[in-house]
Amino acid sequence: MLTEDLRQQLISVVGQKWFLDSPNELHAYSYDATPLLQSIPDAVIIPSSVQEVSMILRMANEHRIPIIARGSGTNLAGGTVPVQGGIILNMNRFNQIYEIDEKNLTATLGPGVITADFHAAVEAIGLFYPPDPGSMRISTIGGNVAQGAGGMRGLKYGVTKDYVMGLEYVLPTGEVLRSGGKNVKDVAGYDLTRLMVGSEGTLGVITEITVKLLPFPATKRTLVVYCHDLYDAARIVEQIIAAKIIPATIEFLDQATMKVVDDFAKLGLPLDMASMLLIEQDGAEEQVMQDIEKIAKIAHHVGAAEVHMAATIEEGAKLLTARRSALSALSRLRPTTILEDATVPRARLAEMVQEIERVAHKYNLQICTFGHAGDGNLHPTCMADERDHEEIERVEQAFEEIFHASIRFGGTITGEHGVGMTKSKYLHLKVGEGGIELMERLKAAFDPNNILNPGKVFAKRDRHRIVVRQS
Repeated sequence: MLTEDLRQQLISVVGQKWFLDSPNELHAYSYDATPLLQSIPDAVIIPSSVQEVSMILRMANEHRIPIIARGSGTNLAGGTVPVQGGIILNMNRFNQIYEIDEKNLTATLGPGVITADFHAAVEAIGLFYPPDPGSMRISTIGGNVAQGAGGMRGLKYGVTKDYVMGLEYVLPTGEVLRSGGKNVKDVAGYDLTRLMVGSEGTLGVITEITVKLLPFPATKRTLVVYCHDLYDAARIVEQIIAAKIIPATIEFLDQATMKVVDDFAKLGLPLDMASMLLIEQDGAEEQVMQDIEKIAKIAHHVGAAEVHMAATIEEGAKLLTARRSALSALSRLRPTTILEDATVPRARLAEMVQEIERVAHKYNLQICTFGHAGDGNLHPTCMADERDHEEIERVEQAFEEIFHASIRFGGTITGEHGVGMTKSKYLHLKVGEGGIELMERLKAAFDPNNILNPGKVFAKRDRHRIVVRQS
């Protein structure tokens, strides 16, 4: 709890308008996009400068008050739930694009910039920022960096960590540090920039970001492939890569997801198919058409039931927009939608999908699977009802089996959502106890009093129960 004296000191930093602590305001910041998790903070502070962030952190560190940096709260791992109370540090006033440097192909911006707005700004001048998380219309760049966000274009272009070149961030002591910058080559010391990316707000509070940009692709085309068999879809993905073709996007939807998306978007999909692949290629027009033709031949040769090329760029965009709507479509089915994130090598994709189907049948659950087939990143999504505690127990058991299967197939427990609270008890499966101990030592070096987003990444806890902490 904040003392009245500390409360007044914090208000003096940002002003009364930007210090929130009414019950309704605290409730609004007590959860993020992760279902079944809620915890009430003691206050919400919305700073506007690095100096304000520095002063707030210094005060919080002195009084051992938890600090949880937050953007739009779209993460799906409980990463911004204030599990131990404390102060939510809303970074959305850092919403300026400070510079788009066309000579160096970089941009420098605040963490509160909405991802889709940044895309639009750079594309307006013929440049391209590839990372495209599903939540990009509402998520912030700072949240993308903190969570190590991915997206549909990860196969060809990589993910957020591959584009962050420099950071400004604040330590709990209030010290403001910079790492990286605009240099393409820079090996001066440890790569602290990469360490901060994906650290989920546990090491410092990011206040400025410099990212790499690319020239905008000249054109793009979309191919739709339908398969009667899951293995055929997986083999098509394997053969495309083996042919040395790297599409911008290869998305996978199983039959159950196809039905829901089709009902939502009215696309007229052939719902007797076991799965579908959405494949987009971009670049120079001649090369794009050559690649699309080769991919179509591969798909026919492997055994695809149907192969269609979108007639126009707009039609292709409509199909990919429908894919982006998968979570929204599934969310209409039941009161609680739990979307997870497991990644396996591409060669094990079909096995992983079948394992998910087996687990769903075993626990009598409705689980639909879609995801980024090109990089093996699947999103098994379970529709349930949080009021049915017995069902939620089965959901937990099912996802535990799914994560163990992912590791067994040479994969990982999270490809792009992060660890947060929901996967902390599985982290040792991927990194080992020694890896966790090393991470904890790094955490202690940055944050010896453990005020930055405590209870995340390392704490071993279940996703449930619904309310973690009430004030």
